[in-house]
Amino acid sequence: MFIVFSSTGLDTFLVGGRLRAVEGFSEIGELFVIRRSKTLTRWVLTACVWLAPAYAQDSSTLSLRQAVTLALQNSRDVKLAQLQYNVAQGEVGVDRAVFLPNLYTGSGIAYTSGFPSLPGGQPPAIFELDYRQTVFNPLLKNRQHAAEDRAKNLKLELDRVRDNVRIATASAYLELGKVRHSLALLEREQASSEKILEVVRERIAANQELPIEATRSQLELARVRQRIVKLEDREQTLVAELHDLTGIADTQSIEVQSEERSFSDALSVGTAAIQAQIVTLALENDSRVAEAENERAAREKLFHGARLSYFPTVDLVGQYLVLSKFNNYDQFYKTFERNNVSVGVQITIPLFAATTAANVRLAKSQLDEAQQAVGNQRQQVRTEVQQKAYSLRELDADHEVARLDLQLAQENLVLEQAKYDQGRATLQEIEQARLEESDKWVAFLDVDFARERAELGLLQATGQLAQVFQ
Repeated sequence: MFIVFSSTGLDTFLVGGRLRAVEGFSEIGELFVIRRSKTLTRWVLTACVWLAPAYAQDSSTLSLRQAVTLALQNSRDVKLAQLQYNVAQGEVGVDRAVFLPNLYTGSGIAYTSGFPSLPGGQPPAIFELDYRQTVFNPLLKNRQHAAEDRAKNLKLELDRVRDNVRIATASAYLELGKVRHSLALLEREQASSEKILEVVRERIAANQELPIEATRSQLELARVRQRIVKLEDREQTLVAELHDLTGIADTQSIEVQSEERSFSDALSVGTAAIQAQIVTLALENDSRVAEAENERAAREKLFHGARLSYFPTVDLVGQYLVLSKFNNYDQFYKTFERNNVSVGVQITIPLFAATTAANVRLAKSQLDEAQQAVGNQRQQVRTEVQQKAYSLRELDADHEVARLDLQLAQENLVLEQAKYDQGRATLQEIEQARLEESDKWVAFLDVDFARERAELGLLQATGQLAQVFQ
């Protein structure tokens, strides 16, 4: 929806039920004012106040925080990462179960000829109850602790997947708002280009312009239409992506909020001081560094357990057997006892085990590898986060340049409008000024979106992204 007019004062246009402000980027409720007409401001603003609520009722507006929350609830990647973390927790429970009481029972009957014995040396029994619990086994205990450390890595992976979903959703949301705003501006450019082409054709007919000027104006119009086509396709892609991320039905339209936002306030340190402190924040919160440190801790425990494998292992054992004379126990034993109970401690002493020394050497080499990986990962994170900080600083400078460039184009349009009202400028000149202003608007939106993405990336690197959307 567009309302466009010109006057000696300021021009106003309504895009999608919202009135946008150019000068100072000020917001008035749901209305954004670009320019103000001395003669039409009052009735245009009154019409917008009535039209904006009606427009809002036709489609629901989705806030950025709501979109991220829906994406986290709907994400298949988050669900898969959660299941993988649950599997790791289950594996830790299996390793821990060795050190808990284990009780088994069974019953059976076997025919024996000669001495009553089953394969493995176990006597045949009609009922059996076995108890076993490992009390001291350093190799198994340290394997359990290593599995716990590695399970922490899957928890970190779950958090990283959630952050990736937040980044993907926020990027699609913000870009969709930028694309729709740019489309509105390009539609204004198209209207101005058509007016310029019409004026040029009139001047050519009056022998005041060369025919080549018509071709040049047609080319400019075609370029504007080309950009509109590309942005419309991009809009459809982003809408489909948001539908997929949030789980909103395809039949339901998605309207994004277009208020100006900045994520820089969520950073623990300001942009000026970020160069000195951002590395420390990243090293403390980066999941890849934490994963490398957890892997190193796991291999330290495996190495410690391998070295302690030279020591004896201790297990509590117990057994209750119900025997039968059917197996001829009374022929081989002086007395026969149907109910038999055995309880004790089983100590296994390794006298010579070649695999123990090999396991120690392997565990030591794996520990050295993990220690080197931690150092490499910390250096990589340090380099990456410094680059992100530098990029954000550069984008802040680009943003300021684009803002001033836009402001200059707006002020130039005001001057051209005043000249046109006084009869000292042509329609072609005023429309050309409008084209330049719209181009500066689009350029400003592109830089603003790039800065928002850089801020989100820096928040993720410092472990503060989740706080923004709480």
